Amino acid sequence: MLSEVLLVSAPGKVILHGEHAVVHGKVALAVALNLRTFLQLEPHSNGKVGLHLPNIGVKQVWDVARLQLLDASFLGQDDVTAPTPEQVEKLKEVACFPEDCAVTERLAVLTFLYLYLSICRKQRWTEEDLELINKWAFQGERVIHGNPSGVDNAVSTWGGALRYQQGKISPLKRSPALQILLTNTKVPRSTRALVAGVGTRLIKFPEIVAPVLTSIDAISLECERVLGEMAAAPAPEQYLVLEELIDMNQHHLNALGVGHASLDQLCRVTMARGLHSKLTGAGGGGCGITLLKPGLERPEVEATKQALAGCGFDCWETSVGGPGVSVHSAASLDGRVRQALGGL
Repeated sequence: MLSEVLLVSAPGKVILHGEHAVVHGKVALAVALNLRTFLQLEPHSNGKVGLHLPNIGVKQVWDVARLQLLDASFLGQDDVTAPTPEQVEKLKEVACFPEDCAVTERLAVLTFLYLYLSICRKQRWTEEDLELINKWAFQGERVIHGNPSGVDNAVSTWGGALRYQQGKISPLKRSPALQILLTNTKVPRSTRALVAGVGTRLIKFPEIVAPVLTSIDAISLECERVLGEMAAAPAPEQYLVLEELIDMNQHHLNALGVGHASLDQLCRVTMARGLHSKLTGAGGGGCGITLLKPGLERPEVEATKQALAGCGFDCWETSVGGPGVSVHSAASLDGRVRQALGGL
């Protein structure tokens, strides 16, 4: 039983290289993003369990007694299990979504309820057990994405940088800290549809698309090699190589049909300032990353961020390769985080 407020955080994730090619057996490099999601757990004795996700406007409360009626179907096995379609339907019934509830809000609530019912009464659950955290996080991903790769949950659990290929995830032994801009174009897209589109193009033009996927694989491997060198002995010319790899990969992804006008605009705006950008993730809109070389003057960074904001994008300056899931004391958090968590 939780007796005091517990604060846990996990990093976000971006793909450096290997988007879409990874679906076809190639290598992808994923890194933890030092923009963190914080979870505040606070005990109550009112017989209620509540979920508050301020960033997407979710605030719901359920009777614990009502949720316990569903326990049998969720705790029928002792190990980490994937949600069944029947369980998801039961969760939808108990969730009581308002009519205007957005898809993202629905998925977030369903994921919370599934993990709450499956985990909260298992006595072996501990925050130190990273393997268990990773397994359950993967099942949460399955509620949202159906058939995820496992990269997102692995990076958020262990942090750092990971190499992913054909279901095998391994941490990069050495990875330098890189400064980036993460830009959200705010253009919605369907990962499932984009992945299917690349598959269709591969079937239609195999002799054209297959070499593109192989080339993306080579970019990932070259990036992995350079990152290893940078961690051991960083040099300015290594950043020039990373920039070339970013440009080549972005062109390859456009050739696969997963680019978007908003991402082209992002690349133009940053290239005008001598910076190099590419999409990250599924493409078709979504987010892009921009590499910031050491020694870049502060006014240049700020001007770039303002130019991207002027395009209607959201832009954050951050680093990659940070720690994974972590437990915090309130005193260790900076003022902005404490304020967002209710003034701890």
